[in-house]
Amino acid sequence: MALLASQSKSPADDSYKWVALSNTTLGMLAAAINSSILLISLPAVFRGIGLKALDPGNINYLLWAIIGYMISVAVLVVAFGRLGDQFGRVKMYNLGFAVFTAASIALSLLPGQGDFAAMYLIGVRILQGVGGALIMANSTAILTDVFPAHQRGLALGINVVAAIGGQFVGLLIGGLLADSNWRLVFWINVPFGLVGTVWAYWKLREIPNRVSHRIDWTGNITFGLGLILILTAITYGIQPYGDQVMAWLSPKVLSLFGLGLVSLLIFIVAERRIEKPMLDFRLFQIPAFAYGNIANLTSAIARGGLQFMLIIWLQGIWLPLHGYSFEETPLWSAIFMLPLTAGFLLGGPIAGYFSDRIGGLPFAIGGMLLGAASFVALMVLPSDFSYLLFAALLFANGLGSGLFVAPNATQIMNSVPKRERGQASGMRATTTNAGQVLSIGLFFSLMLAGLAQELPQSMEAGLLARHVPADIARQVAATPPVASLFAAFLGYNPMGELIPASVLQSLPADSVAVLTGKSLFPALMSAPFKQGLFYAFSFSALLYIIAALCSWRGGSETADETAELTLDREEKASAAE
Repeated sequence: MALLASQSKSPADDSYKWVALSNTTLGMLAAAINSSILLISLPAVFRGIGLKALDPGNINYLLWAIIGYMISVAVLVVAFGRLGDQFGRVKMYNLGFAVFTAASIALSLLPGQGDFAAMYLIGVRILQGVGGALIMANSTAILTDVFPAHQRGLALGINVVAAIGGQFVGLLIGGLLADSNWRLVFWINVPFGLVGTVWAYWKLREIPNRVSHRIDWTGNITFGLGLILILTAITYGIQPYGDQVMAWLSPKVLSLFGLGLVSLLIFIVAERRIEKPMLDFRLFQIPAFAYGNIANLTSAIARGGLQFMLIIWLQGIWLPLHGYSFEETPLWSAIFMLPLTAGFLLGGPIAGYFSDRIGGLPFAIGGMLLGAASFVALMVLPSDFSYLLFAALLFANGLGSGLFVAPNATQIMNSVPKRERGQASGMRATTTNAGQVLSIGLFFSLMLAGLAQELPQSMEAGLLARHVPADIARQVAATPPVASLFAAFLGYNPMGELIPASVLQSLPADSVAVLTGKSLFPALMSAPFKQGLFYAFSFSALLYIIAALCSWRGGSETADETAELTLDREEKASAAE
C-alpha cells in the first residue's frame, strides 16, 4: 500500500503537474481552434479547391466540412475516456496528439480540385476529430489525477478555458490566415501538433489507476451510431425540402432521428446489463455529475448559438452598413467579437482560482445568470447598434461563461471515483461538443423561422424598387432563407449570388450599384433578422437559467455524500481525497 501511495504521488510533484497542465492545455487549445477555424475561412478554402460554396449541390460539403470534426469528437469522447481508464490516460492522450498531427499534415497537403478535394477534406477532418476526441477525453482526467483538490479548480479552469476559448480564437486565426493563403489554415496545426506530440511522449507519465475489463463493443457501436444518426439528421433538417423552408418533417430526417433514438435506447438498455459498460449509468445517480453535465450541455448549446448569431449579425448587417465589403467581413467579425473572448479568458482562471478557496457554486450560478442577462440585453439592441454597448454586452456574456466553466468541470470531475475519471472526462466532452452541433440545428432553425415570416416579402419589394423584373424578383424572394443565411455567414453578398448575372447586366447602372452594394441586403435583412434573433436569444437566456438551476441542484450535495450512495466500498476508497 505504501508503495502504491508513493507511485501515485510521485508524478504529481510541483514540476510534473505544471508540465501536465501546459501540455494538455496546448492539446485542448489546438483541438478547440480546429473545431471553429473553418467557420471563417471556408469560403477561401472552397475557392482554393474550385467549388462555389452556395451552389445547391455543395451545401452538404459545406455543412460536413464545418461539423464533421465536431461530430467525430462528440461521438467518440466517451468511448475514448473509458479506454483511457482501461489502457492508460496518458497513452490514449499521446496517441490522440499523434493522430491529430498526422491528419493536420494530410490536410495541409490537400490534393486535387472539386468534389474529390471536398470529400478528402471532410474525410481527413473526421479522422482529425478522432485525434481531437482522444485529447479531449483524457486531458481533464490527467489533470484531475495530478493536481490536489485545493488546486484542481485553477488547473481545470485554465484547461477548460483553453478548450472553449480556443473556439473563439479559431475564428480570428481562420480569418487572418485565409486572407493570406487558405492552406495556412491547415498548416497552423502542424508545428503545434509536432511539438505537443514529442513533448507528451517525452514528459507525460502514467498514474496507476487502470481498470481491467473487456471493451464494450455493444455500447460503443450503439452509442456512436445513435449520435451519428441524430447529428446527421440535424444537418439535413436545416436544409430546404420541396417548398418547405426546412426539412425537419421529411422522411429522410424523420428516419435518421428514429433510427438514432432506437440505437440510443438499445445502448441504455444494454449498458445496464453489462458488467463493465462503456458508460456506467450509476454515475448519473450522483447529483453533482448528472446535473453538472446537464448544465454543461445547455450552456454549450447557448454558447454555440451565440457564436453563429453574432457572425451572421456582424457579417450580414452591421459591418456592411459601416462600410466593410462582404468579402472582408469574416475577418472583421472575428476581430469585433474579441471582447467576448477577453471576458471568457478573464472569467475562467479567476473562477478556477477562487473556487478552490470558497467553492465554485457562486461562480457557476452567477456566471450563468450574468450570461442570461446579457442575452436579454443583446436581444433588445437595434440591428445597427452602438459598438461600445455591443462590446460591453459581449464582454459580460464571455465573463459569465468563463465564470461558469471551471467550477462546472471541477464539480463533474470531483464527483466520480478516481478510476472512473476517464469516462467522466469523456462524458463532459461529449456534452460540450454535442451541444455545439445541436446549436447549429436549433439556432439555424430558430433564425430561419424568423426570416421566413418577413424576408421574402421584404426582399421582393426591395428588388422591385430597383427595377428587377417581377418574375425574377419573385424567384429570388422565393429562394429558401437558408441561402441568404449561409451567404451572410460565409461573407458573400447574397444579392450578387442570387440575382442572375444576365439580369444584372440588363439593369441601369445605378440599380446594379445599389443591388450589389453594401446597404441593400442589410436593410432588407434587419427586420426579419431581429425577429429570428428574438427567438434565438430568448432560448439562449432560458438555457443559461436552466444551467444555473442545475448547477445549484448539483452543488447542493458534496461529492463524498453522493458517492457514498452509489459506489461500492472499493470505489468509495478511491473517490475519497
